[in-house]
Amino acid sequence: MQLLRIDWNVIFTIINLIVLYLALRHFLIGPVTKVMEQRKAMIDGQFADAKKTQDQAADLKKEYEKKLEKAHEESAEILEKARKSAQAEYDSKVNAADEEAGRIIKDAHKAVELERDKTVQELQSEIAVLAVAAAGKVLGEASTKENNQLLYNEFLAKAGGVNDTGSK
Repeated sequence: MQLLRIDWNVIFTIINLIVLYLALRHFLIGPVTKVMEQRKAMIDGQFADAKKTQDQAADLKKEYEKKLEKAHEESAEILEKARKSAQAEYDSKVNAADEEAGRIIKDAHKAVELERDKTVQELQSEIAVLAVAAAGKVLGEASTKENNQLLYNEFLAKAGGVNDTGSK
């Protein structure tokens, strides 16, 4: 029966190892595993928060890009309105200047017409004086002031009648 002989030291060593394993598992491995699981949960939570923050940042970026695009469109519309307004103002000023120029030219034509009429009347008066003087010399009459005035008025009446019918 020698074969069945077991050494008590081996049994105590095995029992010590089992007790040590259970003690280590209860006091060391369990708490360390629990701490590692807590850290893993904390890290996963931080990753989730970071992902959430990143998603919020991406949403804000998209929102800001939309607002920026809208601002660009509004500025383009404002510029276009300003261009149209400036063009309308320019056209208005040009039309007003054209009308003013037309009025000035019309007034100038009237002034020239009046000046021409005045010059024609002055020339008629001078011609009448010359005609009266020539008629007096041809008739051999003594030029009297009253006689000259009568001839002058008669000539003007006849010349005025001709001028009035010719200018109409």
